[in-house]
Amino acid sequence: MSKDLLLITPPFTQLNTPYPATAYLKGFLNTKEISAFQMDLGIEVILKLFSKAIFTDLFDRAAEQELIVSDNCKRIYALRNAYLQPLDAVIAFLQGKNETLARQICQGDFLPQASRFDQMDDLGWAFGNMGNQDKAKHIATLYLEDLSDFIIECIDENFGFSRYAERLGQSANSFDELYGELNDSPTLIDDITLETLIERIETHQPKLVCFSVPFPGNLYSAFRCAQYIKANYPNIKIAMGGGFPNTELRSVTDKRVFEFFDFITLDDGELPIELLAEHVLNGKTDNFKRTFLLKNNEIVYKNNSTQSDYKQSEVGTPDYSDLQLDNYISVIEIANPMHSLWSDGRWNKLTMAHGCYWGKCTFCDISLDYIKIYEPIAATLLVDRIEELIAQTGESGFHFVDEAAPPALMKAMALEIIRRGITVTWWTNIRFEKNFTQDLCYLLKASGCIAVSGGLEVASDRLLKLIDKGVSVEQVAQVTRNFTEANIMVHSYLMYGYPTQTVQETVDSLEMVRQLFEIGILQSGFWHQFALTAHSPIGLNPAEYGIEPNYQSISFANNDIDFKDKTGIDHSKFSYGLKKSLYNFMHDVGFEMPLKDWFDFKIPYPKVRPDYIEHCLSKTSPFTAKPSNKIIWLGTDPLIESYTKSKRGDSWKMFKLTFHLNDDSITINLDKTNGDWLIQALPTLSVSNKKLLSFSELKADYEKENPDFELFWYSKPMNILRQNGLLAI
Repeated sequence: MSKDLLLITPPFTQLNTPYPATAYLKGFLNTKEISAFQMDLGIEVILKLFSKAIFTDLFDRAAEQELIVSDNCKRIYALRNAYLQPLDAVIAFLQGKNETLARQICQGDFLPQASRFDQMDDLGWAFGNMGNQDKAKHIATLYLEDLSDFIIECIDENFGFSRYAERLGQSANSFDELYGELNDSPTLIDDITLETLIERIETHQPKLVCFSVPFPGNLYSAFRCAQYIKANYPNIKIAMGGGFPNTELRSVTDKRVFEFFDFITLDDGELPIELLAEHVLNGKTDNFKRTFLLKNNEIVYKNNSTQSDYKQSEVGTPDYSDLQLDNYISVIEIANPMHSLWSDGRWNKLTMAHGCYWGKCTFCDISLDYIKIYEPIAATLLVDRIEELIAQTGESGFHFVDEAAPPALMKAMALEIIRRGITVTWWTNIRFEKNFTQDLCYLLKASGCIAVSGGLEVASDRLLKLIDKGVSVEQVAQVTRNFTEANIMVHSYLMYGYPTQTVQETVDSLEMVRQLFEIGILQSGFWHQFALTAHSPIGLNPAEYGIEPNYQSISFANNDIDFKDKTGIDHSKFSYGLKKSLYNFMHDVGFEMPLKDWFDFKIPYPKVRPDYIEHCLSKTSPFTAKPSNKIIWLGTDPLIESYTKSKRGDSWKMFKLTFHLNDDSITINLDKTNGDWLIQALPTLSVSNKKLLSFSELKADYEKENPDFELFWYSKPMNILRQNGLLAI
C-alpha cells in the first residue's frame, strides 16, 4: 500500500523498544491526514544479522578471508556450531516468546562462552536473588556480545548494538571522513540495511523519506540509506531531522551533505515536516520552518513560514503502528538497576512537558528551543494518551522522556491515573528539588511510579551553585530518602571534571556518593566526564568559567568542543576509580575501603565528615502540613468496632478502626467524637473526588464541633494513618 511519507529510524538505537521520534511524528501526521509508514531499521537489521542463516555465512566468510586473528575469535570460531545451534532460540527467548529456555540458559554449559563471560564468577553477586529470567537474559546478552565481538574483529569494525560507525558522527567538524566512508563499498551490514530499506520503498512507494537521527551512532546509516535512494529512486525527496542535527548541524556549510539529503530540519519536527509534505506532495508552498536546503547551488536556511509551532495539546498521541513491537529484544548488559530499565522490557515513550522548566544548568544546551521553550501538557490529556497507547500497543509500561518532569504535573498525572483506576508502570527523569516531599513520593508510587533518575552531577555545593543546579547536596539527600522510603528506585547522573573542579572536590564528591549508597537512599548511578558543548552557557561564555576552548573550523557537525581548564588537572585519570567504586557501592560492597584504594595514584583524604549525609537527613523538619496542602486518603474504608473504656469511675465510648492494606492491616483507637468525625471525613478525602479538601478546609470543618485540630492531626493514631495512605500534598 502506497504511503506519502516513509519515516525511518536508522540503525542502531535500542534493542528493547523503539526510539519514539517517528511514533511522535506519525501521531501528528494522523491529525493532518497525511499518510505515513514508519520503520525501525535498527531492530529489523539486528534480527536479520543475528540469525543462524546469516551467521553461518559470516563464519564461513571470516575463515575464507583469514580474518580470524585473536585468540578470543579463534575460540568463537572453534565453537561456531555451539553458537549457531541455539541462536534463533535465544533471540526468541529475548523477545519473550520462549521463556522456558531460561532454565537451560542458567545451566552454565548450555551456551558457549568466550571473553564476555570472564566476569561470570560475579553473576551471583551481581544478581543476588533475582529470578532465572533475569539471570538468563544477562547470560544470553553476554552470548550475543561474544558474537558482536566476532563481527567487530572479523566483519565490520564499526558495529555496535546501539550504535553504528559512531566515531564518524562524534564531533565531526569536517564531513571529509564520513564522505570518504560513504564512497567506499557498502559493508555487509550496509547490504542488510539496504535490502530491508528496498523492501519498504517498493511496498509503500513514498514521495518523501524522513530520517530521524537521534545520535552520532545513527548518522552513517542514515547517509548510506539516503545515498542509495538518491542513486536508485531519484524522484524521492529525502529529509533528515532529530536529536543529532538539532544539536550538531546548526552550522552546516558543506554542500556535499546535500548530495544525500534535500532537507535538514531543526528542533520540533511537526510543523517543518507538515510544510515539507505540502511542498513535496502538492508543490503548494515554498514556505519552510527551520529547514536547510540547497538553492542555486548554495546552502540556505529557510524559516519563512509565519505559522507558529503546534502546542503540545495539538500534536496528537504517538502512533506505534507499523513498528514490530513483538520483535524487540530485552537484554541485560550489566547489573545496574537503571540500565536494566533502559534495556529490558518494552516501554511506551511519552513526554509530560516540552522543554525544561528549570532551564538554567550551565553545562546543558539551554539556548536551544527544544530545551528553552517550556510547555507542559494538561494531566487529563496526558492520561488520555496513556489510555490510547495501552489500547494501541497492549503495553502498560511508560518511560516519560522529559528533560526534567515537573513535580506539579507529576502530582496531577498521578491523581488522574488513580482516579481512572488504570494500572500502569512508569519512570522518568527529574530534578532533586524540595517539592518532592515524602507524601508526594507516596502518591507517585501509588500511581505506578517505580523509578526516577536525576542529576546530582558534582556532589559539591560550590560546584552545584556554579552549575546553577538549584539544589544542594543536603536537599538531594533528603529527596532521595523520600523516594527510597516510598520504594521508588533512584538513579543519579554523576559528573567529574567540571571547570575549576579540584582534585579535593572530586574526592569529596566520591565520599558524598559513597555515603548516599551506604545509607541506602541511592540505588543506581553513573559517572560521566564533563563535556563542553557549543550551545551551553559554558560553551557560549567559556572565559567566565575559567576554560580556554580549542575551536575548530566548522563545516559539518558542531557540538563538543575541546578545551583547557585553568586547573591543568587531567580529570580522565579518575574515570576508572570512580566507576569501579560505584559498581561496588551499587552492590553494597566496599564502603569500608579507604577511597585511595580505588585509585592507582595518590589522592588526598576526603574533607567531608564521615556522617555528613546522615547529618543532612537528621535536619529534616517534622511533618508540617501547609494550609494549602491537599489532603488525600488512599486507603480503604475502615472496619468499625465500638467499645466502652473506663478509668477511675469514668467511662466513655471508643471506636476501634481497622484498615486493611495490601500486605498488612493497621488499627487505631479514637474516642467517639474524633472517631465520628474521621469516619465522616475519610470519604471526602478520596482521590475520586474532583475537588480535594485543603488542610485549612479540613481544619475548619473539624473545628466546627471540636477544638484544636493540630492536636488531633499530630496525635499517635493520625500519625499511623499518615504513614499508611493519609497524604498532604
